Amino acid sequence: MADYFDCFSVSFGNGEVFFGGKTFVLGQCSTDVLNLDDAPLTELDGRIDMLMPAAKELLELKTDSAAHSAQELLNAVWDVVFTLPVYRDLNMDRWSAYNLFPLLIADKDKLEVTMDEGSEGHAMFKQMMDGLEYFPESLRVFRGQVRGMLELYFEPLARRGAEAYATAYWQYFNDMTTAGAVLFNADSFEQSFPTKIKFLPMANPDKSGRIVLAEQTEFTCLTHFLYTDFYRALIVGNAPRRCHNCGTYFLLTAGYNTCYCNNLAPGETERTCRKVGAHRKEAKERASATPAQKEYAKAYNRLKMRKNRGKMSLDDWNAAVAKAQDLKEQAEWGEISDEELRRQLAAL
Repeated sequence: MADYFDCFSVSFGNGEVFFGGKTFVLGQCSTDVLNLDDAPLTELDGRIDMLMPAAKELLELKTDSAAHSAQELLNAVWDVVFTLPVYRDLNMDRWSAYNLFPLLIADKDKLEVTMDEGSEGHAMFKQMMDGLEYFPESLRVFRGQVRGMLELYFEPLARRGAEAYATAYWQYFNDMTTAGAVLFNADSFEQSFPTKIKFLPMANPDKSGRIVLAEQTEFTCLTHFLYTDFYRALIVGNAPRRCHNCGTYFLLTAGYNTCYCNNLAPGETERTCRKVGAHRKEAKERASATPAQKEYAKAYNRLKMRKNRGKMSLDDWNAAVAKAQDLKEQAEWGEISDEELRRQLAAL
C-alpha cells in the first residue's frame, strides 16, 4: 500500500519501528518531533491559511485554473510537511500528492463523488483537508503534553527503566483523570487511537537477512503514531530526556541513566555534552558554594587522601567526615564563625 499524508503504515517488531526501508529504536521518532523547531510549524500555519480558501473555491468553480492555483498552494504545504520527521522517511506517494487537485478535476466521476456530501469519497477528502488544517496544532499539542509529562513526572525519577516509567505514568494518568473530572466533568483520561493492525513476517531492514514477525499498523494521523511510539518506548524502558547541558531531547534506552546527550556541546568543536556536562555542572556548583561548603570540600578531600594512603582507618575516616559535616552545618547556621570552622577542620 502506498503511504499518504492521512493514511500510512509502519511495522513494529523487536523493540523497533520499521518504515521507508529504515529501522528506528522505539521512542526515537517521538524524540525527533520533541526537538522539532517551531519555525516549520509557524510556516505551515501561514501556508495552510492560504490553501483553505483556494481549495473551497476549487470545489465551487471546478475549473482547471482553480485546480492549478489550489495545487500550487497545496504543494507549498507539502514542501514543508515532507521534510518533517517520519514523513521525510516514509515511502510517500508524492507524485499523487503534488498533482492531487488537477487529477481530481480531470476525473469527472471522482469529482462527482467528492462533491456528494453523503459519499465515502467526500468524507475522505474532508478528512484530509481537516487533518491538514489542524496538523501544525496537533504537533504542538503532542509536544506540549509529552514535554510537560517528562518534566514534571519523569525528570525527578531517581532510577530509569520500564517499571519506573510505568509508576511515573500512573501518577500522571491519575492526575489527568482528576483534572478532567474537575475541569471537564470527564469520567476518565484516555490515550487511545484508531488503527488497523495485521501481523506478517518480514525481512529486517538492517540487511542482516533475519526474518522478524512484525505488527504492521495503519495510522490516519501522524500524532497517533507519535503517541504510540512514545508509549511503546516506555513499555520497553526507553524514554526521551532533556539534556542538562544543551537542552535538546535525547533518547535514553533500556533504562540507561544519564543527564547528557552525545551531541556536540555548545561552544565546543570536538567534545560532546556527555563529556563536558558533568564537569561544567561541578564547576557551577563550586562557584555557587558557600564558604562553609568550600571549607568542608577541602577537608573532605584531605581526609579522603589520608584514608586512601592508609594513614587513617575506616572507622577514623567515618568519624572525621561525620564531625566535618556537623561543623559545616554549625557554620551555616551561624553557630560558629568561618574562621572557627577552618581551625576545627584543620585539627581533624
